[in-house]
Amino acid sequence: MNTITRAEQSLGMSSVAIYEMVRRVLLQHYPSSSVLLDVGCGTGNLKPFVAKLCDRYIGIDAVQYPEFSKNTEFIRQNLDRPLIGLFDNFADVVISVETIEHLENPRAFYRELVRITKPGGYVIVTTPNQLSLLSKLTLLLKNQFNAFQEAPGLYPSHITALLEVDLRRIAREAGLSDIKIEYSDRGRIPFTNRNYPEFCKGNLFSDNLLCIGRKLR
Repeated sequence: MNTITRAEQSLGMSSVAIYEMVRRVLLQHYPSSSVLLDVGCGTGNLKPFVAKLCDRYIGIDAVQYPEFSKNTEFIRQNLDRPLIGLFDNFADVVISVETIEHLENPRAFYRELVRITKPGGYVIVTTPNQLSLLSKLTLLLKNQFNAFQEAPGLYPSHITALLEVDLRRIAREAGLSDIKIEYSDRGRIPFTNRNYPEFCKGNLFSDNLLCIGRKLR
């Protein structure tokens, strides 16, 4: 399955909890930027959450979904390959929401995200949380991570499962510092269709996590 097919299978959308997590972290670390790149932008649903935090929003993806605003800048890229036409130190903030798990080489992808980030800027990557209670129970019972089961919308669209420690290592190897992990604080209760109550927060109760790091040079 190629990049375009995996992108189409994903439908280009993530949950509101993930977008809110990105906005919350961005407000804490870089509340005002000139250029923000949304790599793996899908339908562009992140834009309303970050538009007021940047002067220029650019979406990047393998396909341009019909729902993506025609008035928003868009660059078509094969995300399994080097990002063509994007110069070094291009953007203040580079964000990739629920994209890295669809790609064949997460390290090469991370290096590209860091390359196009300005010194002093931030790289933010989100992905399914393999250490949530739901994911751990699925692994125990089915020998598969929850978000990577052979089911519609999961495998073979989701092909690369990364743990927290993997994200930290990859971010560090790619040249980032001040690396932190944050959680969506939103997760599905195992064996039900309900989410945990709002007071359940952190690693075990979050279906998704975020890794943020700063490029110093």
